[in-house]
Amino acid sequence: MGSNLVITKEIENYINNHSVELSAVQKEIILYNNSLGDIKRMQISISQCHFLHLIVKISNIKKILEIGTFTGLSGLTMALSLPANGELVTLDKSSERNKIATNFFKKEKQEKKIKSIIGPAIESINILKKKGKKFDLVFIDADKENYKNYYNQSFDLLEKNGLIIVDNVLWHGEVVDSKKQDKLTTIIRDFNSYINKDKRTENLIIPIGDGLSVCRKL
Repeated sequence: MGSNLVITKEIENYINNHSVELSAVQKEIILYNNSLGDIKRMQISISQCHFLHLIVKISNIKKILEIGTFTGLSGLTMALSLPANGELVTLDKSSERNKIATNFFKKEKQEKKIKSIIGPAIESINILKKKGKKFDLVFIDADKENYKNYYNQSFDLLEKNGLIIVDNVLWHGEVVDSKKQDKLTTIIRDFNSYINKDKRTENLIIPIGDGLSVCRKL
C-alpha cells in the first residue's frame, strides 16, 4: 500500500503556486491576518481555500451556512464559488471581527450574497431552524467546545446529500499523540469518534490544513 506524502513547506508552496490563484482581496485578508499575531491561526489555510472553492462548484451548492466568520477568508472563498443567485449565511459572536470581514466582502463585491448574523451561534442556528431555512453545505470553524452541538443542531438545516465540513479535526497532529490529554485535544478526539459512528452521515478526514472532516447527509 502506498504511503501518504509528507507535505513540507516547499511542497506546500509548490502546490499553492500551481493551483487556482487567490483573488487580490483573499490575499489581502491573509496579509491582514498575519499582522494579528497568534490569533491568525483561526484562519483556514490556502490549501483549504482551494478545496472549498472546488467542492462548492462541483457539488452545485447554492446555499451555505458558515459557523465562525473570523475575518472572512473562508466565507469569501465560498461566496466567490457560489453562483450569482447563491447565498452564504455566516455566524459569529464578535461584532468587531464581523465589521472587518464585511469590509472585505464589500471590497470583493460579494456582500449581496453574504448575510452576517452576530450572536451566539447556537441561538442563531435555532432562529434559522424556526424560519425553515435549508442549506446545501454547513462549514464549521468556531469554538471547539461546541463542535458537537454545532454539528447536531445544524443537521436539521441540511438538505439530503448536503455536506457538513469541519475544520481543525487533526488538531496540529495531536489527536494521535496519547500523551496529549488536554481539554481541547480530548474534545476533538471525541468529536471525531462521534461523527465517525454517526449513521446519519458518511464521512472522511482530508489531511489539508489542520484537517477537514467532510460528512455527507444520507
